[in-house]
Amino acid sequence: METHSPQSSATNSSKIIACIVNPAGRDGESLKLWESAKPKLEEAGFQTEVHLTERVGHASEIAFSLKHREDIDLVVANGGDGTVHEVASGLRGSNLPIGIMPGGTGNDIARNHGYPLEDLEAIINIFKNGKDRHVGALRLEAVPMPSENNYPTPTVNPKWNGEATKPGRIVRWIFLESDGGITSTISRAKLSRAKWIRGNIKYTYLGVTEILRWKQRYAWVKIDDKPGEVVDFTLFVFSMSEMFGGGYRVAPGASPINDHGYLCTGWGLGKLQMLLLMGPLRVGKHVGKWGITLEPCKKFEILTVDEKGEPCELSHEPPVTINVDGEPCLQTPATFEFYPKQLWIRGAQEVSWDKV
Repeated sequence: METHSPQSSATNSSKIIACIVNPAGRDGESLKLWESAKPKLEEAGFQTEVHLTERVGHASEIAFSLKHREDIDLVVANGGDGTVHEVASGLRGSNLPIGIMPGGTGNDIARNHGYPLEDLEAIINIFKNGKDRHVGALRLEAVPMPSENNYPTPTVNPKWNGEATKPGRIVRWIFLESDGGITSTISRAKLSRAKWIRGNIKYTYLGVTEILRWKQRYAWVKIDDKPGEVVDFTLFVFSMSEMFGGGYRVAPGASPINDHGYLCTGWGLGKLQMLLLMGPLRVGKHVGKWGITLEPCKKFEILTVDEKGEPCELSHEPPVTINVDGEPCLQTPATFEFYPKQLWIRGAQEVSWDKV
């Protein structure tokens, strides 16, 4: 039985909004956004406190330290999808809901829960009068990627993520989506390339250039109870919601309150097909093209294929990066499992996927 229920606006105004801000989000715009929001939140009757993150992973530590405080009504993640992921990881399993102040590049978790990206008054109205929904999450167990530039290799965080069951792997929880293949290669490229481009056009530029560089690779995959198979590994997206990548509708009709995730796969795509896919993928018209599928899924496994074509526990070389809520931090081999009702998210009163 669920023990959480949305607070009334009167109760909201007597409690605290704790805002976790990534000062580096959107090239420093997140902190400016908080400075604009703070007086407006107080005018709306909220008490506020702010926590600034100092490094990758710090938002999870802060959120975990707040999850049992009874004086807090809402924990707000101010940043992009990576910041929301960290805050959600720290809060997972508690009755304390997360709100979102979009301050990143993609902001897809915010989009999926009905947050406007620019209207601060409307965002604050969701904090005060929005609807709390109990959403599922994906547990991912995979191998860490090495550090690159100033981006560190991910570390084990058993307090909020739990322990891995296989040696050499770590655990992450996914609240938006995880993807691998050409899409994660594009995301990884942003760590070292196109830093001079701002906004979603960066993903388009990197998408075209990385597709042209793409080299064929193979993997063994298993979906739920279906037999495992070796595929020409081009792309997959295992999603909890409709959008990723700055508004691309990868899983049309997906809902994070259902009892499963949504797996989109595209095996054996050529470079021209990948380039032509970018338009249909943005508007959700890709399913059925060139064998691309979208199906309900609760478990998904990926292994490397050895020289004999047999699955093995080694990582791909070069690596097959796996994105975790927009962060290109893990690699194959990997195992995903869906778990329902892991996190409360406060969103708009009405969203297209909420049929309840």
